[in-house]
Amino acid sequence: MSGLNRTSLYDAHVAAGATMVDFGGWEMPIQYPGGIVSEHLYDRKHCGIFDVSHMGRILVEGEQRVAFLQKVLTGNVAALVPGRAQYCMIPSETGGVVDDAYLYIFEQEHYLLVVNASNREKDLAHFAKYLPEYDCVLKDITFTTASVAVQGPKAESILKVLTGGADITDAKKNSLGCHTMEGHTVYVSKTGYTGDPDGWELFVDAADALWLWNRLVELGANPTGLGARDTLRLEAGLPLYGHEMGTDGAGEEIPVFAVSLARFAVSFHEDKGDFVARTLLLAQKEQGTPGKIYPVALIDRGVMRAGMDVYADDTHVGWITSGTMVPYYHFDEAGEILDTTGKRAIGFAYLKGDIQPGQIISVDVRGKRLKAKIVKRHLIQNQPPYARAESN
Repeated sequence: MSGLNRTSLYDAHVAAGATMVDFGGWEMPIQYPGGIVSEHLYDRKHCGIFDVSHMGRILVEGEQRVAFLQKVLTGNVAALVPGRAQYCMIPSETGGVVDDAYLYIFEQEHYLLVVNASNREKDLAHFAKYLPEYDCVLKDITFTTASVAVQGPKAESILKVLTGGADITDAKKNSLGCHTMEGHTVYVSKTGYTGDPDGWELFVDAADALWLWNRLVELGANPTGLGARDTLRLEAGLPLYGHEMGTDGAGEEIPVFAVSLARFAVSFHEDKGDFVARTLLLAQKEQGTPGKIYPVALIDRGVMRAGMDVYADDTHVGWITSGTMVPYYHFDEAGEILDTTGKRAIGFAYLKGDIQPGQIISVDVRGKRLKAKIVKRHLIQNQPPYARAESN
């Protein structure tokens, strides 16, 4: 895999026996010797750590940084205060998604924008079209910094060893903080891509990444690859660019408001003013979109995969955008987690027409139509410290 980028933790992954793959131009661990299922389950019951250093990290500086970000992002940047982060999208001029992103303000003088690894160069080229209008500078710090996600019920207790017992951040989602951990400066964010009630993402200098990773492992965290990261995010109902955003099975652009998270990511507040595709997005919000992304659970035995055709009766209504078999833990009547587990076939679908929650559809799996159900969600996330599989 010559020519691929490597994170500061590449050698640690190889030493741990990880299977390395090309992901967005980076050589990344898809899984470790224990396998995706065990990594998924360990995260849900204990604590998983993820090398997310491949994600693009861009500092936004300059006198007109707020005005620039208001123009190119969907969120109301003016409402973001130091110590907080917000999920947002980068809209295309035609009302689709160039990328989705997270915007952080750890310090007053600049913003940190984190974008998908495979889209970093594309996003920077997109921003370059608008940048000349603003007194603003973008600094790509992807290769000089590193990022590790620490997720799961034991994440807090593990991180508090490194903070000396101090609270990691405020309890509220999207809260930020900064700590000196054993002599190293670590920026922390109460965010994540797994759906765990407790979880943080950490940002450090590239030179400190190996220290952080090794200490987390010593404290009981389990290295987790991209395979389990995908099953965890799918179970949590979180979209992935290139699947739930981008283009559909016919090559047509998926509208921003086809994604349920758009209701949180897009602001039309008067403080925001005009922004890329504002008129189109407002029409999507008020009038609806031709299709929407729905969580889907397979009823018949099988596995859904991205690209499979979906039917309502005999009418083709869309495509599976993500799908796989996901493991889960059982819980007793008192809400205590058990050691027994199960598996279920779940996914997302981009569907057009009059589709309703609870509706039975069929998915073409290798020429055989299998029954599936449109569900409200796959995971219950509001009963910490554990995330629980939803019974559909």
